[in-house]
Amino acid sequence: MGTDSDVIVVGAGPAGLMVAAELGLAGVRTLVLERHARRPDHCRGFNLNARSLELLDRRGLAGRFLAEGPTVPFGFFADPGRPLDLTAMATDHPYTLGIAQTRVEELLEGWVAERGVPVRRDHQVVGLEQDPDTVTVTVRGPAGASRLHARYVVGCDGARSTVRHLAGIGFPGTPSTRYSLLADAELGRPGDLPFGVTRGAGGSVFVIPRPGYARIILTEPDPPPDHDQPVTLAYLQSVLDRVLGWHTPLAAPRWLTRFGNAARQADRYVAGRVVLAGDAAHIHPPAGAVGVNVALADAVNLGWKLAAAVHGWAPASLLASYHSERHAAGERVLRHTKAQELLGGDDPQLAPLRELLAELAALPPVNTYLAELVTGVSTRYDMPPLSGPASGQASPWLGRLAPNLRLTGDGPPTTLAELLHPGRGVLLELDDPAAATAAAAGWAPRVDLHHAHCGQHPDLRALLVRPDGHTAWLSTGTHPQPATTLTAALTTWFGAGRRTPRPGRGAGSGR
Repeated sequence: MGTDSDVIVVGAGPAGLMVAAELGLAGVRTLVLERHARRPDHCRGFNLNARSLELLDRRGLAGRFLAEGPTVPFGFFADPGRPLDLTAMATDHPYTLGIAQTRVEELLEGWVAERGVPVRRDHQVVGLEQDPDTVTVTVRGPAGASRLHARYVVGCDGARSTVRHLAGIGFPGTPSTRYSLLADAELGRPGDLPFGVTRGAGGSVFVIPRPGYARIILTEPDPPPDHDQPVTLAYLQSVLDRVLGWHTPLAAPRWLTRFGNAARQADRYVAGRVVLAGDAAHIHPPAGAVGVNVALADAVNLGWKLAAAVHGWAPASLLASYHSERHAAGERVLRHTKAQELLGGDDPQLAPLRELLAELAALPPVNTYLAELVTGVSTRYDMPPLSGPASGQASPWLGRLAPNLRLTGDGPPTTLAELLHPGRGVLLELDDPAAATAAAAGWAPRVDLHHAHCGQHPDLRALLVRPDGHTAWLSTGTHPQPATTLTAALTTWFGAGRRTPRPGRGAGSGR
């Protein structure tokens, strides 16, 4: 059976658009289907964290986003009244960027268009079947129902994912046990509710300034009888007055909604030719507002691996590594968001624990640990081991996003982030060009070899970086690695190498 696309991405949110862009960058025929006719007027999130900006920087996109809003050098773990110092993190972007999710999607959709990937809005997937070679989706659109065929389908269609349901993928976890209300509205008497946290007789209210209005978030004291019922201004006003213990009027609501603290994760991120990313793969309590950021991390991890599967050179384990790496990262997000929800609540029994955490967070190493945890900067994936008894201690970069090294060589100065813009693997040779050239020659169609000098790290001899920016292998003067370990890493992440590159194709050409 022929295919209409190599990959169909279902959902044009941050995860779906970033996956589509990564696939387009890799030359994969991709189609995005979105059930909504237009982007919603309301906005769920207002931030991109350091991890997301690092990933966007590896594609040359960070500047577009940084031009859109202010940066804030602090974040928080559980208690917004006790900020974390983000400048303590080892990153080029030690801050949070204030940017609306709707604007993030607009910028990503522009990037997708530049990659030549079409986005069809008002197209809802209502059926899905797969066989060993293809996936067929039934789509309902303005012109009626149709069937589309692809080699893979990526479900990025949210917490209630149709793709996940149709593929029979389980979504275990815990249901919501308490609910919070959110209002984007104007404050009738702004002095009654200053920005930040206000503690009242029945709980706390968190107020975030927005242009011309405020975002007000509070926990419902009692579970609602029907959590799917629309939230009215009158109901939210009554709960606000009860929580505060006094009346402060709200007016001109732009968006009123309710959200719970459910924590669920798909039991498989990859099921045959169906793959999940973003909220379709995991939902968690809203602490820290990390949803968009985790979705982007999923997408950048997945895109190059799925492209490799489409192009036919992926090892059997490569797409499976998307599940193992991002499922573990998702579990970590669920753990720390559930911990923040408990500590950020009003349970008086947890007050001593909150105070202890505040004391610990004031210690610089704990501040750095928590900051890198909640922003995802500390994300590390398992890599093939290096040789030597102290190789683990000698390679703190292994598995983490490689630092954005400043490099000099025969051409103009560059950075590692710039070398990753094409979305290919990068092998940096900084000491003995002949050794790396000989070892990597068979992977030239998939890995770009660069000879350079790095004054920041004179001990670094060679570095292999995956297309998503994570360090797959390195050798230093203190802990040199034999060519066999480089060959093993190249084979793990870039498939079987050729004995010699094909004629006319050197580093930087081909897929």
